[in-house]
Order: sequence, then structure tokens, then C-alpha cells
Amino acid sequence: MEKRLVVLSGAGMSAESGIQTFRDAGGLWEGHDVMEVASPEGWKKNKELVLDFYNQRRRQLLTCEPNEAHLLLAELEQYYNTTIITQNVDDLHERAGSSHIIHLHGELLKVRSVQNSKLIYPWSKDLHNTDINDLGHKLRPHIVWFGEMVPELENAVSYVKKADIIIIIGTSMQVYPAASLIHYAKPNALAYYIDTNPAIINQTPCKINIIAEKASIGLKSIINDLKNNSQ
Repeated sequence: MEKRLVVLSGAGMSAESGIQTFRDAGGLWEGHDVMEVASPEGWKKNKELVLDFYNQRRRQLLTCEPNEAHLLLAELEQYYNTTIITQNVDDLHERAGSSHIIHLHGELLKVRSVQNSKLIYPWSKDLHNTDINDLGHKLRPHIVWFGEMVPELENAVSYVKKADIIIIIGTSMQVYPAASLIHYAKPNALAYYIDTNPAIINQTPCKINIIAEKASIGLKSIINDLKNNSQ
């Protein structure tokens, strides 16, 4: 039976592709207080600022490419039943070739109706306050902002519970509820935590092997073992 691999990826995963992590910038994201551009309150206060912020992020993303770590994870689909659960809103896992990705915090290349969160649309250009869908609803970035529910959380938990191997990669383990996912692991799961500045994770059900490296280097250090242990 094919083993189940679950990857929990964070901002450090995309940093090697040139996408800035806001926590590395002292809580500022491209010069903005995160709550100004990533909260329902910020949206109500200044829609133009929020739209401009995500338009800039979207334009930047379209100039970036998957890095070696993204490609290595995609390659592991040849050996494992692989699910990637990411906090990242970029599409670099998809572009690298991974086929089953759960985006906990939404997707930068999608927008949704402000009146019906289930009406979601692909979007690769700038979003303006005058843009509407076919029903006349205004549109907002398809991003889970601070203080909002995480719709994919239960789905993510179900995969972590079944995982034989878990790779936590490029995350500070400080953003909840995403940081709580490892606590649903099986006691006998094999777990790795790859990050340049790994956090201390207390009282996990399984033992975690910590690799204090950036995503690509850390993955390269275990990739052969993972391929050999896939059966």
C-alpha cells in the first residue's frame, strides 16, 4: 500500500523564489502593517490600499518561478501518496508539478464575491473596486485574512491524521490554526521540520527530526532516504 506523505509548507518555502516573508520584516509586509492589508477591518477601512497591495503581490508572483524545493516535493509524488497543505497563497507548488494542494490561506490568483464566498474566480490581472461578477457582486482577494475562518482546516486535519510521513517546511509555526496541525499526527508518523530558524514545538504526538536549513538544502539532505523508504 502506498505510504501517505503530508507536507506542511510556509513562507520560507517560497522565499528562495524571491517572495518576501512578512515575519522576516518585523511584522511589516512590503512596508505595510499586516493588519492594514490582511484583515477584514483593514478592508473596511481602506479598500483601495488593500487592492493595491494584492495587485502588487500578484504582479510579483507572475515574475517568480518555483525553486528547487518545490520541484523536489513534486518529484516525491512518484514515491508517495502526497498532499501539500500550504499557508502560502502563491501557485508555485502547482507550477512545480504537485497535483494535490490544500491552500489554507487562500490563493493570490483567485478572487471571490464579497456577497457569496463560494463564488470564486481565476484572476491574474489587477483587481479594481469597480470589478464585479455576473451577478453584480463586488470582488475581493480570495485570501483568508487574520480573524477570518479557515475553511480548509478540517480537510487538512483529515490528511494529517492519516499521514505516515510529515514534512514541515519553511514555517515559523507561529500562525494558528495552521501551526496546530502537527498535533493531529499519528504517534508512529515519521516527521521532519526544515526551517532556517526552527521553532520549539512542544508535546507533539510524534518525534520530529529538526533540520535547521533553508528549504532546498534541507530537502536535499533527506530526499534519498525518503525515496528509499517509500515502500
